[in-house]
Amino acid sequence: MTEVSSLTGRLLVATPALADPNFDRAVVLLLDHDEEGSLGVVLNRPTPVDVGDILEGWADLAGEPGVVFQGGPVSLDSALGVAVIPGDANGESAPLGWRRVHGAIGLVDLEAPPELLAPAVGSLRIFAGYAGWGPGQLEDELVEGAWYVVESEPGDVSSPSPEGLWRSVLRRQRNELAMVATYPDDPSLN
Repeated sequence: MTEVSSLTGRLLVATPALADPNFDRAVVLLLDHDEEGSLGVVLNRPTPVDVGDILEGWADLAGEPGVVFQGGPVSLDSALGVAVIPGDANGESAPLGWRRVHGAIGLVDLEAPPELLAPAVGSLRIFAGYAGWGPGQLEDELVEGAWYVVESEPGDVSSPSPEGLWRSVLRRQRNELAMVATYPDDPSLN
């Protein structure tokens, strides 16, 4: 078996050619990627459900829009919390109930009391479900050209305009990917 270079903390940006409707213009933050598979959350799929409707204690910490996001097609009945902790949140200074994924981005233990994290959280998103890939599956999709892999920024997790995230992530790239941001929603209308 070949060694898998970890993409944890990076973004998968759906290419216009990706045919799966679950991931049309999706921006996925990879929370885990190794030889056993990959797990991530779609950052730009807000639902109409308020965070307070399902996790009342966490509603005040959720960024705008304060809704639950559909993290992907797997386990839609489970919730994941992703929070950005500004500053130096590594080692001993990381708050209880938060586990670093990459840089200032980490997973929140939604069973923990929200008050534990409240002083440290810069932004919080709640996701119903996640995107998952088995061993080698994501690598195959990358070879097929289904995804662009780009660096994440802490603001991606808490974008106040998630519907524009696909274009904004592509636009900030310093290569030909910036041009893909202008790809029309429906090329047949071009």
